[in-house]
Amino acid sequence: MRLPRLRIRRLLRVQPRTIAFHVVAWGIGILWLIPFIGVLMSSIRPLNEILSGWWNLSPFNPSFADFLTAWSNPQFPMSEGLKNTFIIAIPGTLIPMFVATLAAYGFARFSFRTRDYIFLTIVLLMTIPQQMVAIPVFLTMVRVGLVDSFLSVILVHSAWGIPWILLFMRNFFQTLPIEVEEAARVDGASDFRIFSRIVLPMALPALAAVGVLQFMWVWNDYFFARIFLLSPGNTVATQRVVNLAFGQYSANWSLLSAATLLTLSVPVLIYSLLQRYYIRGMIGWTIKG
Repeated sequence: MRLPRLRIRRLLRVQPRTIAFHVVAWGIGILWLIPFIGVLMSSIRPLNEILSGWWNLSPFNPSFADFLTAWSNPQFPMSEGLKNTFIIAIPGTLIPMFVATLAAYGFARFSFRTRDYIFLTIVLLMTIPQQMVAIPVFLTMVRVGLVDSFLSVILVHSAWGIPWILLFMRNFFQTLPIEVEEAARVDGASDFRIFSRIVLPMALPALAAVGVLQFMWVWNDYFFARIFLLSPGNTVATQRVVNLAFGQYSANWSLLSAATLLTLSVPVLIYSLLQRYYIRGMIGWTIKG
């Protein structure tokens, strides 16, 4: 009988501020879920049932036929689009993470005369809009023969991801205790050994946060994919959502909703699996900057 009493006492000790915080957080979460529920209802119900509002459940005849249609569509199958997106998103995430993490550790731990100027120049590249460089980058890809290839999109996303990952990881590395690295250096460990065996394991939360964000941005990209991927067989999921749902004279909103949910499922799953590390990495990044 003591355990229920202890729980009741703890509940009674909860401050009104904590209760208000949870109420507001849950309220915001529910508001964010409402559009998702609307898209889900649109994907499993025929158009005549949602004309008066997707929240109207009379009549309610759900069906997953549109998901199967989107997955194996003869012209724009989402299965092939998701595969193409994976081919681009995985290297488009790992390459900038590898390059920027190495550079970030150098900027955080080593001093040289032009370090701050170089770092500031790289970070300022984040302010350049994608639309500003689209034509020069496209002409460059034409000259090197990479248009309509996955490599062109991978290279563009890698170049676009390095500046912000560099800023993120450099700030995170500055929050790590340097005494551990100095002790390893006294024992004769090289800089690369310290980085790979000591620093990287401590930076796993930040790496998870960076990986989730970069993967989501590459996965959800439509702008660069629309410019560089021209063949129907090379189009990614975001392109196929548009091609699949919109015809010449009408739009299939149920098919559009189903294709959107198929595309959305992968980033949501990855975020759910890495949520704990993602939050820890984001908190660590904001401690010191």
